[in-house]
Amino acid sequence: MSPAVKCLLLLLVVAILFITEIIPLAVTAMGASVACWILGLIPEKQIFLGLADSTVVLFAGMFVVGAAMFHTGVAQKIGAKVVRVCGTSENRLMLGLMLVAAVMSAFLSNTGTTACLIPVVMSICATAKISPSRQLMPLAFAAALGGTCTLIGTPPNMLANVALKAAGMPELQFGFFEYAYIGIPITVAGILYMMLIGKHLLPNNLATDVDELEFAEDDAAAISHKASRQIICGIILVGVIVCMGLDVVPLHIVSVIGALLCVLTGCLTEKQAYDSIDWITIFLFAGMIPVAEAMNTSGAGKLLAAETIKFMGGSPSPYLVTAVLFILAAVLTQFMSNTASKALLCPVGIALAQQLGASPRAVLMAILIASSCAFASPVGTPPNTLVLGPGHYRFLDYIKCGFGLIVVCLIVSIIVIPIVWPFFPGK
Repeated sequence: MSPAVKCLLLLLVVAILFITEIIPLAVTAMGASVACWILGLIPEKQIFLGLADSTVVLFAGMFVVGAAMFHTGVAQKIGAKVVRVCGTSENRLMLGLMLVAAVMSAFLSNTGTTACLIPVVMSICATAKISPSRQLMPLAFAAALGGTCTLIGTPPNMLANVALKAAGMPELQFGFFEYAYIGIPITVAGILYMMLIGKHLLPNNLATDVDELEFAEDDAAAISHKASRQIICGIILVGVIVCMGLDVVPLHIVSVIGALLCVLTGCLTEKQAYDSIDWITIFLFAGMIPVAEAMNTSGAGKLLAAETIKFMGGSPSPYLVTAVLFILAAVLTQFMSNTASKALLCPVGIALAQQLGASPRAVLMAILIASSCAFASPVGTPPNTLVLGPGHYRFLDYIKCGFGLIVVCLIVSIIVIPIVWPFFPGK
């Protein structure tokens, strides 16, 4: 049995365990990492390398910064102000939060945006007596959608330009705001979907969540008189956001510096910092990193791409090519990083477009958008993983709510992309 087939079979088992949750998600993820080594898909030194991954470090740092916002009362103050503006209506809060997240993530890291807004959302939900499970997943989805609007909204967006340059077509590279032609329509469509349909598919863990949040609120209220700590915490948060936006220091280093400052300045104690880290999120994401690497090195991703091309036949329509590559990219990105799925499929898209005598720009843009549609899995993109613990979500919740959003993005993309980037320009 080839390594690629072994990897795909392992991925199937992991997907079944994720969906059924027969064993805890984090245990499945770490077990999958060990299984990759047992099957010979990764070397021994890579089994637990995910625990040192920069994104995992980013998670840990931002959990501490977020907890400091609660313990000083900053999150509660911001939440109360948002509630005064938006009211306690679940729909108005969802709309406001999704718009804020989408705009921020167009220019900042969508992971950083989600991490910074989670404590604010938790506080808002406590004030409005709404379950965080009704707001956190829409927040994560909006951050992912907003990241499609600019060249820097999500770093993998730049891979299309790299692939075009490598193919000898630098004149076809995308401009900074050119992504907005499709990014804005799918963001608007995604928000409308969540407001009209998606919200009915979200869980409502009100009793548990409110009890936990009220405890946090009482804990923060006990020290809210120390305004100086709130100011310090606010300065640290603003500093973290600005540094992430300017990209002068790597995100994970920024988050760790922010976490250290929160402890050193007394915004929270060392024990509170340790307790604030959601270890399920850490181990879940860290465990899936070697699996994603195995998909690359084993050729499992290439095998799927090759079989897809074979399925399309000799001279498929450019629309069919675009739709099929969108679906393939969307499937891959539920378990692979969007960077990996884009890197894998961009050259394939260019080759297929050249074979048809069509411009590769439409096909590439479809791949870029689809690779950001990791809505049906908590491990497809960091924002989804970040809200897993605070929202008390199950794997199935992402499938229920996220699958429809992927379909919406596919429909909008198939309509808009060929209009903005014609397959046969000048004809």
